[in-house]
Amino acid sequence: MSNTVHFPPLFHGMALTGTADPFAKAQAQAIMGCDAGLVVYNLAADQIRAAMVFAPEVPLRAAMPVLISCAIGFQNALGALAPPEVGVHLEWPGTIRVNGARCGRLRIAASHQDPAAEPDWIVVGLELPLVPANADTPGITPDDTALYEEGCVDIRTDDLLSAWVRHSLVWINRMEEEGLKPLATEWRGLAHDLGEEVNWPLSDPPETGTFLGTDEHFGALLRSGETTRLLPLTHLLEGTT
Repeated sequence: MSNTVHFPPLFHGMALTGTADPFAKAQAQAIMGCDAGLVVYNLAADQIRAAMVFAPEVPLRAAMPVLISCAIGFQNALGALAPPEVGVHLEWPGTIRVNGARCGRLRIAASHQDPAAEPDWIVVGLELPLVPANADTPGITPDDTALYEEGCVDIRTDDLLSAWVRHSLVWINRMEEEGLKPLATEWRGLAHDLGEEVNWPLSDPPETGTFLGTDEHFGALLRSGETTRLLPLTHLLEGTT
């Protein structure tokens, strides 16, 4: 355990170092029966990686918007700590956009992928580059950026991690108390590529079409010609470790 990052009540941290992956570690801890509220994190010099463990008491379909809550929570956290000119937006598949360029992502896994059954656990992961992976060859991937490249070098990683957890908890509580409408309203204002053509590498071939928005369960609506397809939020689930 680590005391360097301060978490809200009912959340507790597990710090990793080196190449250890918090997303995989959090799933392993969840499988072994850890308490909900575990935050596994690895704060390196070049990136932030973290994952939160949840234990929803509703079917998976109803629990999946926790990903949206955590995405909005990250946007709110970075928005509060970054200079005012820094813009933070969210792609439906979990990609984070900072000043228009890709800058990390959120991920999600669950104990199973049956939308109608209650999961034992859900893990939401965050990956955020602090410095460019190709720092020696700038400009080679202009649509990718890193946090420190966007004027955020003064943000402490422990403060950002703590703020992510706090802001995510606010939205999770609102979702439980008020339903999905406030979440949907907030997310729509932050959505990247709304009404635009998208090319999401979620399958082979990629999912493409005009992103029309989401349904009431945050499934993505993609229009191709005269056909509109629904990608449920469960489409974003990754396999368990």
